[in-house]
Amino acid sequence: MTGRESIEIQGAIEPDFDEVLTPDGLEFVAELQREFGEVRRKLLRARAERRERLAGGELLDFLPETQKLREDDWKVAPAPPDMRQRWVEITGPTDRKLTINALNSGADGFMADFEDANAPTWRNMVDGHINLRDAVDGTITYDGSDGRHYELSEDPATLLVRPRGWHLPERHLLIDGEPAAGALFDFGLYVFHCAARLLVRGSGPYFYLPKLESHLEARLWNDVFCWAQDALGIARGTIKATVLIETLPAAFEMDEILYELREHSAGLNAGRWDYIFSAIKCFPDRPEMVLPDRGEVTMTVPFMRAYAELLAATCHRRGAHAIGGMAALIPSRTDEQAKAKALDGVRADKQRELGQGYDGTWVAHPDLVPVAREVFERGLDGAANQLARQPEVSVAGRELLDLRSTPGKITEAGLRTDISVGFQYLSFWLAGRGAAAINSLMEDAATAEISRSQVWQWVHHGSRLQDGRVVTRELVRELLDDETAKIRERVGEETWQAGRPAETRELFERVALGPELLEFLTIPAYEYLD
Repeated sequence: MTGRESIEIQGAIEPDFDEVLTPDGLEFVAELQREFGEVRRKLLRARAERRERLAGGELLDFLPETQKLREDDWKVAPAPPDMRQRWVEITGPTDRKLTINALNSGADGFMADFEDANAPTWRNMVDGHINLRDAVDGTITYDGSDGRHYELSEDPATLLVRPRGWHLPERHLLIDGEPAAGALFDFGLYVFHCAARLLVRGSGPYFYLPKLESHLEARLWNDVFCWAQDALGIARGTIKATVLIETLPAAFEMDEILYELREHSAGLNAGRWDYIFSAIKCFPDRPEMVLPDRGEVTMTVPFMRAYAELLAATCHRRGAHAIGGMAALIPSRTDEQAKAKALDGVRADKQRELGQGYDGTWVAHPDLVPVAREVFERGLDGAANQLARQPEVSVAGRELLDLRSTPGKITEAGLRTDISVGFQYLSFWLAGRGAAAINSLMEDAATAEISRSQVWQWVHHGSRLQDGRVVTRELVRELLDDETAKIRERVGEETWQAGRPAETRELFERVALGPELLEFLTIPAYEYLD
């Protein structure tokens, strides 16, 4: 490995940071960056080139050059023992208290999120690695200001980690003068410090891979895994990864993605919220692709149902787990009637997934774990999964693209919701929180992306509300004034000012009302973070 003089930390070194920002750990990240940084840059350029082709009228379709691969019989490697049952996985940021609560939630797995549920401040990122190392060691504790003490139970959930997507940088760490890839920083530090610890405990380094848009991006991850395992002296195939199918292009390459990762694959997940955002982003200029209110775009509308059914069938054909989408509800703890109604909705959603062939699902809140667990435990009669079941599904490319058949209206209430949620989430994000409870839902970057991209789409196309008014920038700003006044009155002046309202509004208008639909809101938002 070459000189450490080319590694430069741009962030503050707080107490305990040196426990994970060790010279050897940073050198490991640097070597990953040097080995794979240029391939990453080429793949990001390929994304931009695809967007240009789609803007020019091209449509997505299954790849003709990989048809034989899709037709051939092959399987991914079997899951390790602690990943064979995945009835319910809970997700959340790597905050210390939340990590303990998630691991103790009764879920089979906890996806510790460095991506959509995390605002990538330098403190958040490094603290997250300290927290995960302590969780792996079983030593993680937390003492709240209310006197409550938190520690791990005897049988915590299996730990899985979601690094950032390929598009995001870590500007606080410069490698040879350039920001490290956020994905390689997150993956590298975790696997360097925790892989051996996990293996001693009978587990392993398990990951979720976000925002992939092609099998070539999966190939890059597979190459990263092989390099890291060789460098650390652990067997190839030890690392396991579940890929979130949360972009429309990736839905056309599910077989290929599983194949590229087949030695390391742990299945696919239906990342429903980012998938809706991706559908908008792929075709921003096509009026026939305009979607109705976000609440109307459920998993039962044609293009979402086709995607969900194809994912489960593809996974089981390849011996891979199919993991269902997020239940983002936060159940009321004061209104029993409202709570019961909400839980009935979650139960129905999970029963739909079970019927489509899924082996497990995601929830965002510990109170949803028992509901999801009951659905899969009863539905599978106690079996760890239903990998032996092969759903009879045939999905054509046109069905995945059938946004125009989505029923529903564009309403003032829907526009107000998008504006309010988008503004509030950005305010939380700028304050360092990547997951926030808003209107009894756990909002993260994915749901905020839907909100702001819908506003942009409706303005761009001059869509009409149900009452006949055209959605214009002026109307959005008028409703934004109204919604922010409500928020200010509700939270109080001190909290309002702490939420960086001027910068939040500037950012919201930039990502929702700009001349072009920006690729990700997190890229410009990163400029505002420490």
